[in-house]
Amino acid sequence: MVDNLESNYNCAQAGDDLHQLKQELAALRGSGREDEESQQEINRLENQIQFIRNKCDFH
Repeated sequence: MVDNLESNYNCAQAGDDLHQLKQELAALRGSGREDEESQQEINRLENQIQFIRNKCDFH
């Protein structure tokens, strides 16, 4: 899991990090869990993916 994304994030790792985050997100969505904790984790993963896309110009 990618933690602590900050403004000084190194985009050299972006491809691998995005792949990992997308896999985690897909697994969590596929788990069928719909509790608040799962939703918060989904939101966190989506935010991290968006942060990397914006920071590193992935479209």
